Amino acid sequence: MSGKTIVITRPMGQARQLSEALQASLLKSGIGKELFPKIISLPLLTIVPKGDSGLAHEITEALQSADLVIFVSPNAIECTMRLLEKSWQGLVDRLIPIGVMGGSSMAALKNHGIGSESIPTPVILPQDNAHWDSEGLWLELQKLQWDWPTKKVMIFKGDGGRDWLAETLKDAGAQVEAIAVYTRVPLDLNNPAWKDVHKMDFAQSLWLLTSSEAVRYLGQAKLPVDLARAICPHHNIADAAKQIGFGETLTCEPGDESLIAASQAWLSI
Repeated sequence: MSGKTIVITRPMGQARQLSEALQASLLKSGIGKELFPKIISLPLLTIVPKGDSGLAHEITEALQSADLVIFVSPNAIECTMRLLEKSWQGLVDRLIPIGVMGGSSMAALKNHGIGSESIPTPVILPQDNAHWDSEGLWLELQKLQWDWPTKKVMIFKGDGGRDWLAETLKDAGAQVEAIAVYTRVPLDLNNPAWKDVHKMDFAQSLWLLTSSEAVRYLGQAKLPVDLARAICPHHNIADAAKQIGFGETLTCEPGDESLIAASQAWLSI
């Protein structure tokens, strides 16, 4: 092994997917054992779905008058569908357009058959993956040329988080109902998952950071991140990484493929 370490900071299930994809890509590239890194999973936040049957009823009722639904993340999609326990088109008697901010959310919709039905649910996604974020989705929504004061928008999200899109829609006159379908639980600083991190050489480490909230929590761990390098798929995450002191912060395009490509480029240095 090279002595280099890649730290994946996503929630457990998502971290496993990225780790497996990264390892497969490294093997396919023919990278030698002397360059192969150690890959550590450090799930800074755990996604805990809400299971309140009353909330499921509230959502079902609200959907009957919704004109647009927005899922802020794949977690929002998975937790909402788990809560409702029904097919999406079985919830209402008409098509409701869905807005998502990135390719991972689009894939999550497809996993639930959304968008590929016999009469497909319209899905709105920023066309340029460099704008897979709230601002990018808002640009796409403006192309609809809707009379926003006549529209009701439901946003499925986690507790807390960024409210820029909800506020922007409200400013445009839309009736917005934001519903939290999951909570984020920080990784206890005494959890054994930190053990490998404390042992590694930070100067030889690459951190894959995919959540601003997780990065801010990482700052509480008082680690020597000034020696480390971070790769972030959004400038807001990169800004958070700089604020907690990362020595070098790079921004890549959104999506696992970009994270993997950036990781491989780092390994070749």
